[in-house]
Amino acid sequence: MHSVSGISMRPDDGDAFRQALRLVQGRADLPVVFGGPVWGDVLNLTQLIGVRTAGLRGLSVLAATGLGGQVLVRRRPAAVADYRLADSITHDYDAPVLAEGIRSIVAVPVVVSGATRGVLYGASRDEFPIGDRVTDVVVGASRQLANELAVRDEVDRRLRLRQASEANAACDVARIGAEEIRDLHAELRVIAQAVQDGALRDRLLDASRRVAALGAPPESESASPLAPREVDVLAQVALGCSNAEVGARLSLSPETVKAYLRSAMRKLDARTRFEAVVAARRGGLLP
Repeated sequence: MHSVSGISMRPDDGDAFRQALRLVQGRADLPVVFGGPVWGDVLNLTQLIGVRTAGLRGLSVLAATGLGGQVLVRRRPAAVADYRLADSITHDYDAPVLAEGIRSIVAVPVVVSGATRGVLYGASRDEFPIGDRVTDVVVGASRQLANELAVRDEVDRRLRLRQASEANAACDVARIGAEEIRDLHAELRVIAQAVQDGALRDRLLDASRRVAALGAPPESESASPLAPREVDVLAQVALGCSNAEVGARLSLSPETVKAYLRSAMRKLDARTRFEAVVAARRGGLLP
């Protein structure tokens, strides 16, 4: 089953198998019908109608063993007129089958996109072989079930695509939001340096520090080891600016930018511009 926000959406496939078996029993008038899904390479008999014993219930049929295992591998219907004497199959499951008194049996695979997803059986306790009419009924029910499973698979696929798309969209929004915050932080510091009013400049710098601290861990709230101009330079570097671009934005020469950057790297114990930006963010100096 799939889920959206923890809520299960796909119906139980076991119900679909049981509905198919009821269709077979009703149209073919068979005393025993059973089947179930294939998980991995194992057929699991989870749905049974008309059985007298518990031997077949929950039985796991391995690939290529018994009639059902043969059908699982070959992906085409097969039948035996007298199960006990049949030499075309292995007899790994004689005990539960013969305990039901089953003589004649047909097995039909449920094939979806080239893979066997389950097997449906129709069985009789009489010694007469199951004819073509009954086989056609089981084949028809198998095809209807295969179509139902294919539809459910497609719904699952589309749901997964939608969930992936929504997750990607959420990541894009978060990324864009982070970039906007960094642009705002850098712009506030640029404006602050251009303001002549000291009180207003302090307010702008304080606002920039609050923006930088957004999402920073509590332990990062300590005195900054960097000078204000070093923070200004790193804020522009964090936006991807070259030294020349930083200088143009802050009205500094490229050499002065390099000096501030070297000083900031030394104080942050960083070997590269990238490491300096990462360390500054970790310390709550940059958003």
